[in-house]
Amino acid sequence: MRSPLLQIPPLIALAVLLVVPAPAPGAVAAETPLPASNYTVRPACEEAVPGFASCLALQLVPVSAEAKRHTHPIGMVRAAGSARPAAPSPKTGELGLTPADIHSVYSLPHGAPAEETIAIVDAYNDPTAEADLKTYSEEFELPLCTSAGGCFTKVGQKAGGGLPFPKTVKELETAKASANEATKEEAEAANGWAVEISLDIESAHATCQSCKIALVEANSPANEDLVAAELRAETLHPNVISNSWGTDELSIEPASDEHAPFDDPGVVITASAGDDGFRNWGARNSFEQNITQYPASSPHVVSVGGTRLSWNGVGEWLGETVWNGLGAGGGGCSEVFQAPSWQLQASDWTSVGCGERRSVADVSADADPYTGAAVYDSADPGERCESEELPHWCTYGGTSLASPIIASVFALAGGANGVAAPAQTLYENLRNAPRLFHDVTSGSNGKCGSYNHATGVSKCTAAVEAAASCKSTFACLAAPGYDGPSGIGTPDGLLGFVPGQHEAPEASPSLGSGTGAASPAPAPGTPPPSSPPGKLPTVTVQLSSLGLTAPALSALARRRPLSGRVAFSFVLNTAARLRVTLVRRVRSHGRVRWISAVASATMTAPAGRSVRHLAGTRRLASGSYRLTVTPAGGTARSIQFRIR
Repeated sequence: MRSPLLQIPPLIALAVLLVVPAPAPGAVAAETPLPASNYTVRPACEEAVPGFASCLALQLVPVSAEAKRHTHPIGMVRAAGSARPAAPSPKTGELGLTPADIHSVYSLPHGAPAEETIAIVDAYNDPTAEADLKTYSEEFELPLCTSAGGCFTKVGQKAGGGLPFPKTVKELETAKASANEATKEEAEAANGWAVEISLDIESAHATCQSCKIALVEANSPANEDLVAAELRAETLHPNVISNSWGTDELSIEPASDEHAPFDDPGVVITASAGDDGFRNWGARNSFEQNITQYPASSPHVVSVGGTRLSWNGVGEWLGETVWNGLGAGGGGCSEVFQAPSWQLQASDWTSVGCGERRSVADVSADADPYTGAAVYDSADPGERCESEELPHWCTYGGTSLASPIIASVFALAGGANGVAAPAQTLYENLRNAPRLFHDVTSGSNGKCGSYNHATGVSKCTAAVEAAASCKSTFACLAAPGYDGPSGIGTPDGLLGFVPGQHEAPEASPSLGSGTGAASPAPAPGTPPPSSPPGKLPTVTVQLSSLGLTAPALSALARRRPLSGRVAFSFVLNTAARLRVTLVRRVRSHGRVRWISAVASATMTAPAGRSVRHLAGTRRLASGSYRLTVTPAGGTARSIQFRIR
């Protein structure tokens, strides 16, 4: 069992996380974060025992008096001359990433092109989940996501079976005060998972503010309960499912994974890679070490690793390294699963060192608690988050933060877009258009056994860590292109998450300004704006007014119409190349998924209004369809329709 306060050896000098030039004489000095020795970390959940999973949320805990005052920004440098807030506030970044920061550093729009649902799978019930999400949304002025408004749903693992323990805050408090030791332990476990739930739903809503959220709560962290909850999540027809928990993959048979809920073609399923480094070397219990975590190791999911993010006080991305300090991003070569064909096609695969085995991770995002996010959780006990100035607000990281961020980025990009294995999209785009991602090229999640106990500063270099853990291969060492700790990198806009991208001089890799305000559409033919050296131009391609034509609506009202009758109109602000996909929703083995109805097509269109149609004479069966049009350098748009 983990101790209530866990001091994980900081393996990289967080005190020098960002290198800031000395100010010129007379200049106002930039304000930098406090050294890492002012903080420690506390895991939200206890370590897993065999047959159970653990959540992967880590709280950054201030231990010095100066840190507890929350007067220094967490994990960032506040620009020289910028005004310090009159009082600490989550809104001003004193407790870590805000929604505006997430959108700015990863160049993301605030809403998806069509209605998207993100399912979150966790254990136990969080009685205050919806109320806490409301408080979080009000603090950051986000659209409210409530059950009354049809945005938020909370269900148990079995349809009609009700919610798990604890049903109410009072039931939780009664259990914590019980004389029965088992009852008290379960209450503490439920309390930890409640923190995980708050982190998951709040970071998902922060990233995709138009997405619906479906919270599915397992009866317990037992593997069979979480699998049942995953199956329940799929019955809610989400576009994306996020899992911020992990268990020992050695308890999983490859054959059982083929029938597990994670094998759901056409649905994006993300899973956290872990918080204890390459093959869990940092886990306290020996039975938890030398493993790669599941479901992240499943070839059917998008496994999400962790980075340490560098950004400034105005939301600019300054760089990312592999997270290895107060905890470390998980990963490793699977001992159970073969690498899927699309992973084997990574250009540097022979340097990864996993042979034919699955490598974790596929993609990554911020996870270091020192550069974590502000989270509100009213059910959290006072000793965890409470302060006079900021009651119930904490800073949380871990790959529990990275998984819902990546899940939400996929949602913003339209989900799987008809691709059976959504992770394949990432690898194909890395090969064809590598500038669509932030490439993480420094750091390692390997083991370091030597650090300064007084300052918490690592004595190891990334090369030493990699030599100790993975024989200096890219399985645990960052490198240009694909590597195990960071996967293909981190988001730089949405295009890397949309199928069929190719490098083009005019195409931009990012979508959305991160400012929260839509930019006016430029006139047709307007050239892209100039950009700083080394930075591709802001996206100018905009597609609007997508809809089926009147003749198409008439043709589709007939039985088994031809695919060539699917005609659609749209407006482009500038000439662009388009990728068009048509997928159909089907039910297989009790699960709903999207499959390709016809082969995807590529076409071009001029600026202004155009009409295009699908090719072919294939008969379309009755059912629900989704047509997605993706302009190169622009945001994908989708429409759904039904054929009787």
